[in-house]
Formats: sequence, structure tokens, C-alpha cells
Amino acid sequence: MPRLSEFFGIIISMYYNDHAPPHFHALYSGYEATMLIDTLEIYEGELPHRALAMVLEWAVNHRSELLRNWERARQGKQLKRIQPLE
Repeated sequence: MPRLSEFFGIIISMYYNDHAPPHFHALYSGYEATMLIDTLEIYEGELPHRALAMVLEWAVNHRSELLRNWERARQGKQLKRIQPLE
């Protein structure tokens, strides 16, 4: 699973052959959440509140890059790294 970004112990990744709807995975300290790109809602799983707040802040700022990576993954192209939350 390619890593798109990492910050504060949170790993953001995306699978090449993943199912619709467009989403990404956020992993943190044994937790995992699948987040919808369009709405930034949790599709599956869970994250602690503080980690979720950071993922949401990051995703709001990088939604277009996430969508571009989703399209690249569907085409089997290399995914682009995304700036971490600072």
C-alpha cells in the first residue's frame, strides 16, 4: 500500500486496486480509518479524536491531490507524495 504522507505518527495511504468510492486510508497507533475523499467522512474503521482532527485538517488542504492520486491509482500510475501536516 503506497504511502502518500506521514505526520505525527499518522500514515496516509492508498491502494492501487481499491474499490469505489474514492477514498484513502489513515493509520495511527493500531487504528485504521477509510476516509471518503469527497465528503471526508469515515467510511470504515475509526481513529482517536485527536488523530481524526489532524487527518481532517490535512485532507481539507489536499483534497484535489488525493483525487488526482485516486485517478493515478486507477490507471496504475505511480502515486505522488503529498506534503504532511505541519
